Amino acid sequence: MSERNTVVRSLHDLGLAAWFGGTLMGAVGLNGATAKANDPTERLRLSSVGWAKWAPVQFVAILAHGIGGIGLIAGNKGRLAAQKEAQSNTTVKLAVTGVAAAASLYSGILGATIGKHAEEGAEGVTEPGSKTSRKLVSAQRKQKVLQWVLPALTGVLLVLAAQQGEQQRPVAGFLHRITGK
Repeated sequence: MSERNTVVRSLHDLGLAAWFGGTLMGAVGLNGATAKANDPTERLRLSSVGWAKWAPVQFVAILAHGIGGIGLIAGNKGRLAAQKEAQSNTTVKLAVTGVAAAASLYSGILGATIGKHAEEGAEGVTEPGSKTSRKLVSAQRKQKVLQWVLPALTGVLLVLAAQQGEQQRPVAGFLHRITGK
């Protein structure tokens, strides 16, 4: 490929890096730190405040990743038409991106539910307390899973993006055609 796609590749990669890093830091750092608050009601409130501040950044990150991905598909349509591995990778990546975006949206909805019930208190963001309502317990249980599903899904996207970069190496492809190895 002689044409460069620096802008769209940067949007794709930086958006995905922020999406992955934000979800992982939120699960480990934010949710973990707020669980240490002395007041059980502060645990949920502080976490909700932190996630609310992050939400616009995450939205922009997901949007940038999507715009970059569309740009990369458009810029590589010839290679995608000819290279089966690239087609397969792109198909899987689109599916995983859709699932990750839906999971991010659902996690935000659950987070809003958790925030609305902050006055009930809890052991942690995803750990119910003794006075926790069934609605809050349900949201916390789902969020407990999603907080790890999101970094896992976006981590898979990072690996698939790296694989696509390897598939695009013209020298390796040229040597492969010449040597047959």
